[in-house]
Amino acid sequence: MTGPAIKQISPVLLIGNFLSGHDGRRTYSEDLAMRLEAAGLEVVRASSWYFRPARMADMVAAALGARGPYRVAVIDVYSGQAFRWAEAAARAAKARGRAVVLALHGGKLPEFAQRHGARVGRLLGLADAVAAPSGYLRDALAGWRRDIQVIPNAIELERYPFRLRARARARLVWLRSFHEIYNPEMAVEVLRRVRVGPPEARLVMYGADKDGILERVRAAARRLGVGEALELRGAIPKEAVGEALAEADVFLNTANIDNTPVSVLEAMACGLCVVSTNPGGVPYLVEDGADGLLVQPGDADGMAKAVLRVVNEEGLSGRLSVMARRKAERHDWRGVMGGWMRVLREAVEKNGGARHADVG
Repeated sequence: MTGPAIKQISPVLLIGNFLSGHDGRRTYSEDLAMRLEAAGLEVVRASSWYFRPARMADMVAAALGARGPYRVAVIDVYSGQAFRWAEAAARAAKARGRAVVLALHGGKLPEFAQRHGARVGRLLGLADAVAAPSGYLRDALAGWRRDIQVIPNAIELERYPFRLRARARARLVWLRSFHEIYNPEMAVEVLRRVRVGPPEARLVMYGADKDGILERVRAAARRLGVGEALELRGAIPKEAVGEALAEADVFLNTANIDNTPVSVLEAMACGLCVVSTNPGGVPYLVEDGADGLLVQPGDADGMAKAVLRVVNEEGLSGRLSVMARRKAERHDWRGVMGGWMRVLREAVEKNGGARHADVG
């Protein structure tokens, strides 16, 4: 994008969770902010407050201009209480006469829309553009907005070295937050069932603990007799994910609710064989039998059988590994940034960008 085109959309206000300073986990919003800055745009961020009421107040204040001028606000939209933040921030940005782009997130958003259709419709109607990371959210919310644009979740491909899993071993890895919706205890049950086949099977689990779920995972490992085959390594920084995944051959995703998980993309980029449940947007990312294997949520037996297929079926692991990497290559930031630049430009133009040349 040329200098005049960048000036047309800069500064950009990003409203989302910028909490890596508190828990060490860099969010997608933080990655996007750095990418926009690298492209030459000025970026205003909100919010890094950990206390939720303070975070919401900071987001609304930023939308009203307290953090400085901006031309377009990109506002993350999640379900539940977080939906209120998006509503308040979008109204504040519109009160300032600024362009608004809504960035949809989360596997629970379609269910939320079914229960709160009027609110969702009003919010989506405020926006100059709406972006979703998958065809799943686009299709699920098409009844409220027909022109939702898909901008895939992105990864920095060079951070994830590819290794062909020509003959996969039963070296399993799991990487999510230890949260109820990701069902980490299922991974322990899968390990137990896989070890009936190759007894040397091992599972490493990475992630921050949420609401004491980690202790439940430890208890499940003791109860199922697989404690010696399980390693719980805690949360890891984004920069270390590629190296951590390189140790394993099979990636487990046990989520009950999901959209387009970046952790699955990271595993695919490294060439791991992905075995995942299939809620929400996962089938839009992983094609069953082509670049991964899918099972129903909660089906530990089915997931264990899929893992054993990967380990034992001639040629399967190599094929999944190669195709997974090819899929991940389409999600590299270098390609995805073009979509973001286009959406930002279109939103400003729709909002009458020339009329807001003075953003002070």
